[in-house]
Amino acid sequence: MRPSSDASANSSNQPFALEVEAEFAAAHAILLAGARERLHGHNWRVVASVAGARLDGEELLCDFHLVERLLAETIAPFRDGNLNDTPPFDRRNPTAEAVAHHIATELARRLSAAAPSVQLEWVRVTEAPRCTAIVRLHGGAVPDPRGLSPHR
Repeated sequence: MRPSSDASANSSNQPFALEVEAEFAAAHAILLAGARERLHGHNWRVVASVAGARLDGEELLCDFHLVERLLAETIAPFRDGNLNDTPPFDRRNPTAEAVAHHIATELARRLSAAAPSVQLEWVRVTEAPRCTAIVRLHGGAVPDPRGLSPHR
């Protein structure tokens, strides 16, 4: 596990946390100032942090492999594809922020079913070096991208 990242600066007050990382290659063409960019590819990097109040009887917050598997399942539809053709980005602008929000929403849902003793804290998506989007959750709630009430 890496030292605390900038994303964890606003994390929950949970004493234990772990991070998992995954990567996928995908292309996208975002709508920017009303004009569609040309299609181009990235090697996307995703880091997710989960946190909880206590360790279990085996001194684990939760199984790293479980969180890795849930993250891999979440990003699987994007691998080696065009995000603009892949739901939900066939209807949504595939910005790094939107990708991070979608991954956070899906991963939080999967995590709550598979490991209810932990909560997703944040998801960080890097589309290119020094180009990173972060979605921070508060109390397990994913923020609405348009500023409405968070959804769980």
